[in-house]
Amino acid sequence: QSKKNFKQLSHKSITEHISKRSMQDPKTGVKSQTQRLVITTIPHAITGEILRNTMGTMMVAFGYIYPLQDHKRLMLKPDTSLYRFQTPYFWPAQQWPVEDTDYAIYLAKRNIRKKGMLELYEQEQYNNLYKWMNHKWDFIVMQAKEQYRAGKERKKPDRVVFDCQERAYWVVHRPPPGTVSAMDYGHDRMVDPNMEEKKTPDYYRRIIMFTQQCIMRPRVKSSVSIGALVKYTTTYKEHDPFLHACLPSNPWLTDDVTYWTLNMPNVEIPTKMRVERWTFSFGELLMDPRGRADFRLFLKKEFSGENLAFWEACEDLKWGAAETMKEKAQQIYKTFLARGAPRWINIDGKTMDITVKGLAHPHRYVLDAAQTHIYMLMKKVSDLMKLKRRPFETQLEQNAKRRRPSLSPIILRQQEEEQKAKLAASGPVDITQVMSKLERKQKN
Repeated sequence: QSKKNFKQLSHKSITEHISKRSMQDPKTGVKSQTQRLVITTIPHAITGEILRNTMGTMMVAFGYIYPLQDHKRLMLKPDTSLYRFQTPYFWPAQQWPVEDTDYAIYLAKRNIRKKGMLELYEQEQYNNLYKWMNHKWDFIVMQAKEQYRAGKERKKPDRVVFDCQERAYWVVHRPPPGTVSAMDYGHDRMVDPNMEEKKTPDYYRRIIMFTQQCIMRPRVKSSVSIGALVKYTTTYKEHDPFLHACLPSNPWLTDDVTYWTLNMPNVEIPTKMRVERWTFSFGELLMDPRGRADFRLFLKKEFSGENLAFWEACEDLKWGAAETMKEKAQQIYKTFLARGAPRWINIDGKTMDITVKGLAHPHRYVLDAAQTHIYMLMKKVSDLMKLKRRPFETQLEQNAKRRRPSLSPIILRQQEEEQKAKLAASGPVDITQVMSKLERKQKN
């Protein structure tokens, strides 16, 4: 059949075509045979060469036929790649509601089997589901362990086949980022995951939380956001190598790499422009390895070096490898949070309770509350750095005072026009004095 006619088929017609017609008929259907996948023998497998047509392409896209090798994308390869017919339990025609709990159990089971080595998007979904369903995570982990234990009792070929079937089902209903799911386009979506969701107290609790967060979200006027954009551009314009001339030369246009050498992460003597960026925000100081090293020396003199060490450990936990996440969380607790810890940090009781409870099931963001608290403490302490003046810091403050005002040019023009209107209404005045006042305001 043509592609146009195929799109008009319903899932019921596809099901009949697969089950009742000749595709799976042992005599007249698609020829399948036992194939070897690495060292495992897979029964009833077919190759992509046999399915090389529009019907086979769409059946793979909808998950009625799944690949045994390339699991990330449901695409038909017209070569010797192996495929199998999906079991009817996982057919989209069944219209089972796709629930987050089932997906969480599937990811938890894969996390156990892979020992934390999930795909990047799966790890993000795993962390989000943990935050969302923390109240019943023990039940999810228990179900995942039971399914994993039952799967280990199967024979290896059956275990491989079932894993491929389950993964193909979730690729259809929870596709990776950047891929188009066959269930999301057409005249109407075949399966609505939220259609059969029961109106439980937990459902209404989630709706209330979402609505409250929407109400509390700040709204910014366009004029204010434009002013902030102008302020940011004015501040960082001279520090952008593509908007401002590089000193001593532009390494993207010439063979001179002195600019990159002077701005290496751990250079011995930082440039004047680099030090000036540290005054823009405390985050700029921490993101620069050289600035962080200077700040570390200052904290040691103030006997609070453990704060920066804790912040760096939290960053390492947040962006580190998934398989070492649990071990790092335990080490951070023993070093900074436990009673009698060698580098104990001072945080309030409420934050400590939230952190300790979260460490029972550690994840990448379990220390966010404590890290934010320490970040604000270090930001306050950083103000004391201005009292420890050094020659380049004195020059840096002078440069900061010479920077342009943060107001938008549009606002300044409106203020000038309003001032001129007031002067015109008040009668004759000395225009020289008025203009000198406006000039002084613009300079300040």
